[in-house]
Amino acid sequence: MNKWLKSTETIRFAVAEGVARITLNRPDKRNAISEAMQVELEQALLEADDRRDVNAVLLDGAGKDFCSGYDLAGVYGGTAAAAPDYDPALYRSMNASYDDDAWQLERSLDRRLRIFDLHKPVIAKVHGNCLAGGTDLAFLCDIVLAAEDARIGFPATRANGTPPTQFWLYLAGPQWAKRMLFTGDCLSGKDAARLGLVLDAVPAERLEDEAWALARRIALTDAEMLAAHKRAVNLGLELMGARTLQRMIAEQDARAHLSQGPRRKQFRKEAAEQGLKAALKGRDEPFGDGMIRLHSR
Repeated sequence: MNKWLKSTETIRFAVAEGVARITLNRPDKRNAISEAMQVELEQALLEADDRRDVNAVLLDGAGKDFCSGYDLAGVYGGTAAAAPDYDPALYRSMNASYDDDAWQLERSLDRRLRIFDLHKPVIAKVHGNCLAGGTDLAFLCDIVLAAEDARIGFPATRANGTPPTQFWLYLAGPQWAKRMLFTGDCLSGKDAARLGLVLDAVPAERLEDEAWALARRIALTDAEMLAAHKRAVNLGLELMGARTLQRMIAEQDARAHLSQGPRRKQFRKEAAEQGLKAALKGRDEPFGDGMIRLHSR
């Protein structure tokens, strides 16, 4: 019986050898982040943090991808949500106003920041696509291991908004953060490791063994000692403004959503008239394959 984890429709949770493995489990949707997934992920993180048989957490994704981003079907794709069991007129609605949008983004951020605030270390195991919201999850983790051929980036910055979790600056530095966000281009796992966005990249066939071995090795250290180390480093990040920036970035994303630029207008128009798939194609096609390839050094 789990204390915190009340439902498991979109995630899997298992404990072995001192490690809680939390798996994003919407492989048919490429692990796109839904509202239900955000709730269940937070529950799973709290469950892991509270359990005495867990010293470390390994976060991964089922199927071909770690996470393809936020599920945009309801926002742009015209997918009707199930009728709520309350009067929606009494509550904020998405994008009803700048403040309503910022409020919604802040609530979502609160759930994601559970990774950062957890007492226990979280290792992200990244394979396949780690895009948009997938990077919001991965970069909040304490350590990221990636497959060399993983695809990491935030293509949505081309027309949809700015990342609502901003750790690009702290991991890659200001110039590379801007390079990635200005274009929405992506990096391979191998090149992401060279820039410091991830700790290391290994051949895809070795990723599971490497990530599990690291998680087990970390779990050999007592939970109380791990908490002291993690919180010491994270307090340093907070002194460098990381926590304040996360609070401010929700407002910047809400601001970006108000853009009336031609690419933003085109995306919304195509999504409404032709569907989300066509809008994504129209957004990304001018950028080619959208991959940054670092020159050898």
